[in-house]
Amino acid sequence: MPYESTGRTGQKSRTRQSLVTATQALLAAGLTPKVEDAAAHAGISRTTAYRYFPSQRSLLQAAHLWPETLLPPDPPADPRERLDAVVSAFTAYNFNRESQLRTSLRLSLEPAAEQPPLRQGRAIGWIAEALEPLRDTHPHVEIHRLAVAIRSATGIETLIWLTDIAGYDHAQAADTVLATARALFDAAVRVPA
Repeated sequence: MPYESTGRTGQKSRTRQSLVTATQALLAAGLTPKVEDAAAHAGISRTTAYRYFPSQRSLLQAAHLWPETLLPPDPPADPRERLDAVVSAFTAYNFNRESQLRTSLRLSLEPAAEQPPLRQGRAIGWIAEALEPLRDTHPHVEIHRLAVAIRSATGIETLIWLTDIAGYDHAQAADTVLATARALFDAAVRVPA
């Protein structure tokens, strides 16, 4: 039985949340916290912290907040408009969490025995949800394949390259990834020859 589901569950929930909040603050500062770092930041003993998060991997997973959808509450029916909304929201999401995502990206690129599984492909699902109306209007389009292609050109990796290497500001980078997503969409929905 998990530690958190027995005994003083309310207190345990608050302790867990304190560790997650501390981890998010450390990630926002550009750090890659271990369990003991989050414990120190939260004012919680290391032993207690390890009861909640037995590894850095589990701690970092818990610290990343992923919305279920990036579509607006009343999404448009048109798949291109839906894609525009999702890509714009995804870009804002990435820029709002840039420090944390840079840390995650750096961790994912470091050779190590235990890589934190931070790159979980959530964005592919967001994009595929935006493209869902294509099933009826353009049945020849492979939605998952198109979502993967769009994700590969619109994520934090692309935004980092556009800002750090190409020298774009956030607005220019956002315009570029949106234009790229639209180009991929337009190419996919063309009637095959």
